Amino acid sequence: MEVKVYLRNLRTAPRKSKEVIDLIRNKNVVEARALLEFTVKRSADPVLRLLNSAVASAVNDFHLEESNLKIARLWVDEGPKLKRSFPMSRGRAYPIMKRTSHITLVIDEIKPTKEVKEAKTTENKEVAEVKKEVKREVKKVVKKKTTK
Repeated sequence: MEVKVYLRNLRTAPRKSKEVIDLIRNKNVVEARALLEFTVKRSADPVLRLLNSAVASAVNDFHLEESNLKIARLWVDEGPKLKRSFPMSRGRAYPIMKRTSHITLVIDEIKPTKEVKEAKTTENKEVAEVKKEVKREVKKVVKKKTTK
C-alpha cells in the first residue's frame, strides 16, 4: 500500500533540497531517518518531518509496520518564486529570485502483507457487488420512467 505525502512551498531552493533528497532515495525508513538526523543541511529537517508524517500516516491509517516500509519515490519540484529587488547605485534595482520547493514523498511496503492483499480482494468483490446492485436499480428506474 502506497502512502503519498506532500510538502508545499518550502523556502529552500530546489537545487539545495535535491542534495538532501538524493541521500535517502530508495532507502528503507529506518536508514533514511538516521541519515536525515545527522545531515547538516537546512532542508534536512523539513524532509525528516515529512518522512515522519508519512510513516505516521502509514502506521495509523493503514496499519502497516514501520520496519517494513521503504521510500518508493521521492522528488522535488520548483514552487512559486518570490520576486524581490536589491537597490544599487544610480537608482538601479537588481532582481532577486527567492525560490521555493514542492517535495513529494511516496513510501511503500518492502514485503506486502497477506492481510492487505486479502482485504483488497474482498473489498473489490464487495464493490463489484454493490455496483451490480446499483446498475439493476438504475435499470428498474429507467424502465418505469420509459413505460409511463
